[in-house]
Amino acid sequence: MVDLSVNLSGVELDNPIIPASGTFGFGQEYAPFYDLNILGSISFKGTTKEPRFGNPTPRIAECTEGILNAVGLQNPGVHKVIEEELPRLAKIFKKPLVANISGFSLEEYVYCTELMSEVEQVGIIEINVSCPNVKHGGMSFGTCPDQAALVTKHVKAVSKKPVYIKLSPNVTDIVSIAKACEAEGADGLCLINTLLGMRFDLKKRRPILANGTGGFSGPAIFPIALRMVYQTHKAVSIPIMGCGGVMTARDVLEMMMAGATAVQVGSANLINPYASKEIIEALPAEMEKLGISSLREIIGVAE
Repeated sequence: MVDLSVNLSGVELDNPIIPASGTFGFGQEYAPFYDLNILGSISFKGTTKEPRFGNPTPRIAECTEGILNAVGLQNPGVHKVIEEELPRLAKIFKKPLVANISGFSLEEYVYCTELMSEVEQVGIIEINVSCPNVKHGGMSFGTCPDQAALVTKHVKAVSKKPVYIKLSPNVTDIVSIAKACEAEGADGLCLINTLLGMRFDLKKRRPILANGTGGFSGPAIFPIALRMVYQTHKAVSIPIMGCGGVMTARDVLEMMMAGATAVQVGSANLINPYASKEIIEALPAEMEKLGISSLREIIGVAE
C-alpha cells in the first residue's frame, strides 16, 4: 500500500492530481467518462467579473508535441459561475475546488476573489496573473514582481481561503516574482502557465490564430516547467502546484521531486479524456517500483 495524499495549505487531497483550469471546463464534459471524485481536486475554468465571449476564431493551432490556444478567457462571468455552474458541479464532485480567477484590473481580481471565497465548495483561490492569450490582460500583472505582489496583497486582504498565484513562464526571472508574491502573503504558487508562441498559415502568409499569438502547452514544455518549479521551490517556503506538459505518472513524480506538492494536468485532458484518471491509477505501481511509500516524502527531494 502507498499513500498518495497531499496537503495544500490545510486542504487535504486524496492524491495530487488536479485538472488544470481551461482544460476541464466545469467538469460536466468529463463526468460521463469516469467518477470525477477520484481526482484530488479540479481547477475550474478561469472566471472574470463580466461574461466573456473570448477571442475571435481560429483559437487553436496544432504544434509538434503541443498545442497553441488563444481562447481568451471565455466564461459566463463570476455571478453565473457561482449561481449556476458550481451548484451543477457540486452534484457530481464532492471535494474542495480550486477557483481560478483572472482579471483586467486590480479591482476585478479583488471583486471576484471576495465573492468566490464565500463559496463553501471552493477550497483554494488560484489567481491567474499570467494569461498570455488576452491582449492587455493578466500578463501585465504576471511579468513584474511589483505588480504580482500588488495583486497578491489586495486579494489576500479579502480572501477567506488560501490564495495561490499562478505565474507566467514568459519572464526573465520567475523566482523574483515568486518571492515577491510570498512576501505579500501568498499561501502558495502555481507554475507554470503556458508559454507565448505562434504558428503561421503559409498559404495566407499570416498567423493561424486570429489573436496572432497564444499560449503553448503540451509535453514539449515539461522540461521548462520542471526547471522553473525546481528553481522556485529552492527559493520559497510555500507550497507549489506544478503544471506544464504533464502526461504520465512518472512526470508527476518528477514534478514532485522538483518541489511540487500537487500537480495539475492540462493539455493531456484534451488529447485523452481519461488522462487524469489513468495517471492516478498508474501512480501506485510507479511508486512501488521506486520504493516510494508516500508522495509527501519526495516533495522537493532533488538536490
